[in-house]
Amino acid sequence: MCLPPIEAALRAQADAQQAVPMKAYMLGQFEFLGVPAGPRREALKHAFIGLPKFTGTADELLALAQALWQLPEREFRYTAIDLLAKHHKRLDVSALPGILQLVQTDSWSDTVDGLAGVVGDVVLRAKASDPDVQRHMDDALVHPHLWVRRVAMLHQLGWRAQTDQARLFRYALALASETDFFIRKAVGWALRDHARNQPDAVRAFLTQHAEKLSGLSRREAGKHLG
Repeated sequence: MCLPPIEAALRAQADAQQAVPMKAYMLGQFEFLGVPAGPRREALKHAFIGLPKFTGTADELLALAQALWQLPEREFRYTAIDLLAKHHKRLDVSALPGILQLVQTDSWSDTVDGLAGVVGDVVLRAKASDPDVQRHMDDALVHPHLWVRRVAMLHQLGWRAQTDQARLFRYALALASETDFFIRKAVGWALRDHARNQPDAVRAFLTQHAEKLSGLSRREAGKHLG
């Protein structure tokens, strides 16, 4: 697996007309090829036809993701996230600094949330042998970059019964005073996800800390609580 066939496959699908609304949706901040998710992933599959299956190391996987991140169009970042997610079992906690560096590069929710999922997969798997592995997310929670803090808040999404509830609630309170929209949204999203398994606990948390949490966080967290 290497960069040239991936880049060639995606550029072959470029659609300048499609790129206009895609760029506008992202407030004009980023460049696009104009390739939606479905065709993008299909093009990626075709790029690998005839090539050997990827058997590289974690370092090689991260290096490929970083190379894709250097290309100007946003679709290459999405492809990097897809590759990291597909091969996340090759990654361990030593990959977290590299992933969090990607989080801080041309950051917006479209890339950050996908990377948060990869971080969550890596950390959850590591918990089996290192029960204290979430200390890395404790550090991320106080990182000066707000998107790294968002990753910390979201990293337990989908963990279900394996969610560290005490840590989740502690993170929500730690970020409750922040005014940034994406942080407040993340707090509510993480709580809402946990409410699927522990609705009573989340409901009680929202009641107890209603004055500390923003209205946005409370609304997001309570969407399915009735």
